[in-house]
Amino acid sequence: MKPVSIGLLGLGTVGQGVARILTRNAAEIERRTGCGIRVTLAAVRDRNKAEALNLGIGITTDAQALVSDPSIDIVCEAIGGEDPTLALLHSAIANGKHVVTANKALIAIHGNELFRAAHTHGVTVAFESAVAGGIPIIKALREGLAANRIQWLAGIINGTGNFILSEMAEKGRRFDDVLAEAQALGYAEADPTFDVEGIDAAHKLAIMASVAFGMPLRFDAVYTEGISKVTREDVEFADELGYRIKHLGVARRRKDGVELRVHPTLIPERRLLANVNGVMNAVVVYGDAVGPTLYYGAGAGSEPTGSAMVADIIDIVRALDADPSHRVPILGFQDDALKEHVMLKTADYQAAYYLRLHALDQPGVLATVTDIFGKLGISIEAILQKEPEMAIAGELTEDSIEVPIVPIILLTRRVREGLIEQAIERIQALSTITQPVTRIRVESL
Repeated sequence: MKPVSIGLLGLGTVGQGVARILTRNAAEIERRTGCGIRVTLAAVRDRNKAEALNLGIGITTDAQALVSDPSIDIVCEAIGGEDPTLALLHSAIANGKHVVTANKALIAIHGNELFRAAHTHGVTVAFESAVAGGIPIIKALREGLAANRIQWLAGIINGTGNFILSEMAEKGRRFDDVLAEAQALGYAEADPTFDVEGIDAAHKLAIMASVAFGMPLRFDAVYTEGISKVTREDVEFADELGYRIKHLGVARRRKDGVELRVHPTLIPERRLLANVNGVMNAVVVYGDAVGPTLYYGAGAGSEPTGSAMVADIIDIVRALDADPSHRVPILGFQDDALKEHVMLKTADYQAAYYLRLHALDQPGVLATVTDIFGKLGISIEAILQKEPEMAIAGELTEDSIEVPIVPIILLTRRVREGLIEQAIERIQALSTITQPVTRIRVESL
């Protein structure tokens, strides 16, 4: 079999990782595939900077020329963004080239159209590196667990958010301070919105859910909530109750539909997922035959992400001569067997809940609150009432005075979210409640 030629779109952190792995492990990779694989051309913005890397790769500044080059067999995209990336990948597919991409936003939002184009032209779009870096979670869902009906999955799939929450839990630090450090260390961008507000995790969750449940990508249906409102107090109270707070992506298939949600979550401290710290990622997948399985590793970085891209390249090379209908389907299910599922609304989600209240230190307040839960049929798992603290009740004005305020923490049993919303609305209407109620979902996994 003749050597396979790779064209790289982008030669930044991830692109360099791909090039180095293919060069360093060339002999091992050839033993796996039966042929040589080499990067022959890279499209970049800055030619001088790319040539200074001395990677032995042809350099061009014309990305369109690369995706049209008849000598290129596989296009690896590592530039990110949607424009001009989407157009370039469509062009590569139209030119009969297989595509490997680490671009989770592009796949989550435009994957359905890219997959249709790939099916039309008899090529593959591979995206293992788009989710959880070096963890082979897509391959596990698509192939390793193919005998199972996947019931649910839950994952820590953004390293920046996990680093922040880990530092808050381990060192008692505040969110803003840890975020500043994450930016200084290069874990978070200057604009950290995608990481801390859950958008990055939502992209990845949409992709995993599509492969797990055999449905078209539905990024638009993912409920997304960030970690910027998680306080040091919440982390400490969770610890007292035997929980850790993690920023979790959850996809659950129920009889009446599918839940797709990203949000801060209390997890029992004994669970393995609760003990995944720093910038690491982990995903738990529950299959009906195998039960729970855990996948852990580096969620980002040059060589972890490059490892996933090269693994996709190897899979494509192994099947280059196969009839397209005999390849593993892009989403693990035959194209004509993908099934639209009902996407449940947030009011129909089901979880347990952590609620933090601040109430005036007066007799009967807790009884009134628990009565609200009782009338709505919500069971309380635990109550933690702290010592009163002197604080301003309500908004600060010239006439404000400090009064004793009691922090009250409640854990509920599993319940429909619409009922919790009703309870919160009624509690916040009480004259004895001095601040908005904090709500964090709880998952036992």
